[in-house]
Amino acid sequence: MLLRCVLRIPYRSTTTRLVKNALRKMSTADTLSAEIAKQTAVLNELRLQNTDPARLDATKRELGELKRRLAVIIRANDSSANGAAVVSSDKDEAKKRERLLLKTAKGTRDYGPAEMYCREHIERIVKDVFTTYGGSCLDTPVFERKDILAGKYGEDQKLIFDLMDQGGEQLALRYDHTVPLARYIAMSGATIQGKIWQVGKVYRRDSPVMSKGRMREFMQADLDIVGVWDPMIPDAEIVSLLCTILSKLDVGEFTIKINHRKILDGIFEVCGVPSDKIRTISSAVDKLDKLPWSDVKKEMTEEKGLSPDVADKIGEYVKHKGGPALLGQLKADEILMSNPSAKQGVQDMELLFTLLKAYNNVIDRILFDMSLARGLDYYTGIIYEAIVEASAPPGFSSANAVLPPSATDGAPMPAPVKKSKKPKAKPLEGEEEIDESQVGVGSIAAGGRYDNLVSLFTSAAAGEGKKGASLPCIGVSIGLDRIFAIIWPKWVEKGMRSKETMVYVMAAGDGLLEQRIQLVQELREAGIKTDFLAKKKPKLPAQFAAAEKDEVPFDIILGADELKEGLVTVKEQRWEFVDGKKAKVQSTDQGTKVMREELVSWLKSTPTYLSWSSGRLI
Repeated sequence: MLLRCVLRIPYRSTTTRLVKNALRKMSTADTLSAEIAKQTAVLNELRLQNTDPARLDATKRELGELKRRLAVIIRANDSSANGAAVVSSDKDEAKKRERLLLKTAKGTRDYGPAEMYCREHIERIVKDVFTTYGGSCLDTPVFERKDILAGKYGEDQKLIFDLMDQGGEQLALRYDHTVPLARYIAMSGATIQGKIWQVGKVYRRDSPVMSKGRMREFMQADLDIVGVWDPMIPDAEIVSLLCTILSKLDVGEFTIKINHRKILDGIFEVCGVPSDKIRTISSAVDKLDKLPWSDVKKEMTEEKGLSPDVADKIGEYVKHKGGPALLGQLKADEILMSNPSAKQGVQDMELLFTLLKAYNNVIDRILFDMSLARGLDYYTGIIYEAIVEASAPPGFSSANAVLPPSATDGAPMPAPVKKSKKPKAKPLEGEEEIDESQVGVGSIAAGGRYDNLVSLFTSAAAGEGKKGASLPCIGVSIGLDRIFAIIWPKWVEKGMRSKETMVYVMAAGDGLLEQRIQLVQELREAGIKTDFLAKKKPKLPAQFAAAEKDEVPFDIILGADELKEGLVTVKEQRWEFVDGKKAKVQSTDQGTKVMREELVSWLKSTPTYLSWSSGRLI
């Protein structure tokens, strides 16, 4: 007995010590959490006041230190809990078991039925234009061998999601549709010619801004023109296709910014950029739509080792924006035109502008922007991206987002208002939250010509020293999630539908289940989307409530007496805005008697049916 008591002493003292330590650390954790909340509020207030960047950085560092200390305490608490669990009873262990955290992974989200109806509306428009332009559909795996994706994305290589299958094969989630398409073409022997489109999810390990449609898992729609064709005709087709899609979608005013990689490379060469720095300097220049020139120059000189004099020469070129007249300014530059790459790029752009004039309502949407660089390594010719007013961060809209009507060809655009940017430090534990009010949607579509990507694969497959088949390509990628982020608030504001169901079949009195099913099936076979309540003898109010919930415009009511006469009652429902929300219009209308055999033709002649594809409910 004495031995048993002695053996129990360490057990109790250890448990007591662990519990006390855990309680003390929990108290400290609560204090730190409160401090973090206060510091976050201070940081947001400083951002709104455009405070001095040095003070802003100091506040961020203090917030980061508080988060680090909290993370250490949380890990220590977990260790204490684990130690206590070892010496506790099964009952105590069950009590301490953590509840399942029900949430989606960072950078991902669910879309409810109403949101999906809007997203499907967007996809239908995009796919319809793809097929109108002669495209054929392709589907590729959502993950690829890692060596297929490696070395294709420049500085964005770090954003690729790595995987490993159970057999040890190195895999990665696809970053875009372009590289998988090039791999597919290479596997076919580089013999494919034509227009190919893909719609599907891609993945990037980026810092998400969910409200702006910038996520880690997102939907892209691509169309690429593959093969050898006459100069700049496929390029003009792609630009026209993009303008057609954005004109059909409710994104507001948009601009297609265009540049040419050969012009940009020629500028870098005549300015004195070393060949091994051209791609990294190009990536810095591409940030001029988000940062002022002073910050971009600082990145080029202090971070990437470029001479300040060379950076200033680059600045004289890349600050220019305009239209076809800007080409005349470049052609008059003898130094630039002495560079073969730049000269070829200017000739290509001249031909492109000539072709675009043949398309209706395209040339007015084009902005020749010499700062546009596109960070991906595989581009070889023209590059472009589509932007809207919401694309740029606050303070940059007037300067960079949409071309002002008064802009003069060849004239530099006004410098954007300088705003502090986040310091380029390693992410802190727990990752600092992004102030979404200070972030723009970014470009909603982008692309360019990539003539060497297919040969990169065919040559690698052929073996060292051997040259594989080549096939020129040009394409565009459309960010459907970013477009949804722009369209969805307007969709709600306009009172658009949330479901496709057009008819709800009901029964008054006896359930008339078989008769309801027969009519439902008849309408469905006629192409009218129809539903009914899956109850044997449902009450009429419950049926009306179900139809109202689904925003169904036509209620068809069956009655035993009317059926004997070959009649049905059709009651059309309407909606209105009440205090900013959709509500069904209350009516004393008893409905319209329609002959059962004429019901399909009657429904298809109504204004509601004829305007159904618009998606409008109110």
